[in-house]
Parts: sequence; structure tokens; C-alpha cells
Amino acid sequence: MTLAWRFARTVLGFGALAVATVLLAPLVGATAIDFRRAFDFSIPFADNVDAQIFFVARLPRTLAGACVGGLFAASGVVFQGLLRNPLATPFTLGVSTGAALGAVLAITFNWSLGFIGISAVPVAAFVGSLVAVAIVYALAQARHRGLSTTVLLLAGVTMNAFFSAMILFVQYFASFADTYRTLRWLMGDLDVSSYEPLLAALPTATVAFVVFAWLARPLNLLSLGPDSAESRGLDVARAQRAAFLSASLATGAAVSIGGPIGFVGIIIPHLVRLMVGPDHRLVLPAATLFGAAFLVGCDLIARTILAPVELPVGIITALLGGPFFLWLLIRKP
Repeated sequence: MTLAWRFARTVLGFGALAVATVLLAPLVGATAIDFRRAFDFSIPFADNVDAQIFFVARLPRTLAGACVGGLFAASGVVFQGLLRNPLATPFTLGVSTGAALGAVLAITFNWSLGFIGISAVPVAAFVGSLVAVAIVYALAQARHRGLSTTVLLLAGVTMNAFFSAMILFVQYFASFADTYRTLRWLMGDLDVSSYEPLLAALPTATVAFVVFAWLARPLNLLSLGPDSAESRGLDVARAQRAAFLSASLATGAAVSIGGPIGFVGIIIPHLVRLMVGPDHRLVLPAATLFGAAFLVGCDLIARTILAPVELPVGIITALLGGPFFLWLLIRKP
């Protein structure tokens, strides 16, 4: 079977799953809606409750889940390929914790960007992720030619601990209401009721996915080791920089929309490899589409299992991802 046929079959299969999930999820919820009435544009929108539930309460949330799930899953594939570590996640290198610190600061000190129509929390989260990326990248390049993946990993672990301590320090000065809001955001929450956060993250996500498309073959070569990859004509330093920066930007964009939702970046890459094999030319698109469907499904469970109470989606992914992570640790290589 040729690579082109396998690629087409993979994209069509996982793409159909993602599209079906995104189309069906907004129809399900604690309040039943009439699909035909929701799309009856002859009724004024202000009087059409079904349309309001579909287009304002559920569709933005579903699209946010698809975007965040795809970004986290693709970032997980890239980080695992870059570090050659099957347990690496988008949170390994401190990017998500930096984003969380930015969001906590915005919540605690009531930062506002109302004059441009965008909430300060996602903007602060994205800026925090960029700061974390810059620090970890600078540390990984210090005293090394190119990018040292060992130092990259150690720097990420260190910055994770530092940013976590800073989050606790900021929360010490927060009010009870701000602490509750912060805690809910840190659990991972797709309570998105507008399209602005998606539009704000779209440019960064687009750049990341363009680089991901180029990275498929370099990641295959990097999995053989830097020396073997270089002997096959790959500019290892360039590929490592592209992988780190693009995956970090994707993680920052995802966290700015839905908060630090855990385990998606480790569950999905491994499940996809079991289904399509280790070739990153297949794994990257499959993980992106499957990650989108997976997180939309998890969010559907989160908002219906205890309806009308809605759980943060990060609780569902943690309940699924924790046992899976332990299985990865104990399974035979």
C-alpha cells in the first residue's frame, strides 16, 4: 500500500470522525433543541431560543474543543519526536505553566482589554506562554551549539516548578471569588460563549500547523538520533528549533482558549500510533483530527454527565489520562 493511499485513508477516516463529532455535539445537552427551528432564519434571532442555544452556547464551545484538542494532540506528537521520549507532553517544557501564570495574573489583578473587545485572560495566557518559550529556549542554547534537547527538558522542568510557585504566590493575594475562578480555569474549561478567542488564536495556530506539515519527515529522521539524521542530510538544529517553537506556539494558543487541559497530548499520540504506525507523515494529521474529536467528546461528557451542573473538561481528560499514563509506565517496551 502506497504512502499516498495510506495518507488519504487516514485523513478521510479520522476527518469523518472529527466532522461528525463537531456536527453532533452541539445538538446534545441538558436542554433539548429543535434542529430545524435553530436554522430557521425567518425567526428573529432574539426570539429564537433554539438558535441562541446552538450558535451562542454550544457551537463556539464545540469549535473551541476541536481547536484545542487538535493543537494539544499535534503538539504532543512533535514534543515526543523532538525529545525522543514517549512520555513527553505539551506541558513538559513549561509552556502551559507560563500561560497559566499569565492567566492567573489577569484574573487576580482584574486586567481588562475591553477597549479592543478581547478578554485579558487569554491574551495574558498567550503572553505568558511566549515568555516561558523565550526563557526555556535561551537556556537550552546557552553554552551549546544548536539546541540541546537534554538542557531543553531540564530547563522546562525547572521553569514548570518556578511558574507553579509563582502561581501559588499570586493566589495568596487573591480574593475568594478570584481564587475560585482561577481554580476552575486551571482545571481546563471550555466555557466559551463567543468566537473571539478562536479568532484571536487562529493566526498562531495556522502558523504552527504550517510548520507541522513541514516537520513530518524531519521528525522521522530525528527519531533515529541526531547523528543519523544529520548523516541523511537533515539540518538537525533547524529542525529542532522549528519543532520546539511551533509546538510551543500551538500549546500557548490552546491554553489561551481552554486553559491547561491535561493528558490530551499524551493519550492521543499513542493511540494514533497504535492505529497508523510510527510514520509522522500519518501520525501528525491523524492525531490532530482524533484529538479534536476526543476533546469535543470529553467536553460533551463534562457538560451532560451531571447536568445541569457542568464539569471542567480537564477533570474528564484527567480521569481518562491518569490510568493511561500509568499503563504507559508499566507496559513492556
